[in-house]
Amino acid sequence: MLTVERLRVNLGGVPIVRGISFRVPHGTTAAIVGRNGAGKTTTLRALMGLTPAASGMILLDDRPITALPPHRRPHLGVGYAPEDRQMISTLTVENNVLLPAQACGYGPERTAARLEQVYSLLPELKAWRLRLAGGLSGGQQRLVALGRAVMTASRLLILDEPFQGIAPALAAHYADVIKALRGADADLSILIAESSLAAIAALAETTYTLERGQLAESA
Repeated sequence: MLTVERLRVNLGGVPIVRGISFRVPHGTTAAIVGRNGAGKTTTLRALMGLTPAASGMILLDDRPITALPPHRRPHLGVGYAPEDRQMISTLTVENNVLLPAQACGYGPERTAARLEQVYSLLPELKAWRLRLAGGLSGGQQRLVALGRAVMTASRLLILDEPFQGIAPALAAHYADVIKALRGADADLSILIAESSLAAIAALAETTYTLERGQLAESA
C-alpha cells in the first residue's frame, strides 16, 4: 500500500505540490487527474525520489521511503513509467525492458520470470525485442516503457500520462494490459496520473483531482 501524508514539493523555491495526502491500498488502482501544470508529474517524481520532498511522508507498506535514494525504490518492488518514456534509443527493446532488473541485481531465474510476465502481457514486445527502441513510434515506446516498469513492479506501479498523445486503438490496448495486470496480481497497487478523467475512468477505483498542487476532491 502506498500512503502519502502532507506531501510538499518545491521547484526552484516555488511551491508546486502543497501538502497533499492520499492512499493507494493493496490491489487497487488510483488516479490523480488534473490539468497540465497541476503538479501531477512533480508528485510522481517525488514518489520515485527524483524530485526531493520539502516536507511530508511517503510510505510503502508502512515503511517510510521519503528519504530513500531513487535507485533504491525499484528494489522495493516499485515500477515507474515516466511521461517522456526515457528510452535508450541505441539499445534494443529487450535491453531497455531488462534495464531495471539488471540495476536491481536480479539473478537469471528471477529476470527470466519477470521478462516472461512482461511478454505474456505485451506479446508485441517479444516480437520487437531485437529492434532498436529509437526506431519505434512514440506510442510503441509507451508500451516498452510499461513493460520496463512491470519488470520491477511487484508492489507498486506508477504510470505518468500513459494515454497522452496515443491513438485510440493503442490507448484501448494499453488499458487492456493494465486490466490484465490487475487480474494477474491481486496485491499490486497502481497509481496513474492523467489529464483526462475519461482516459482512466474505467480503470481507477479511486480518483483524486489535483488543482494547483492541492487535492480538490476524491471519488
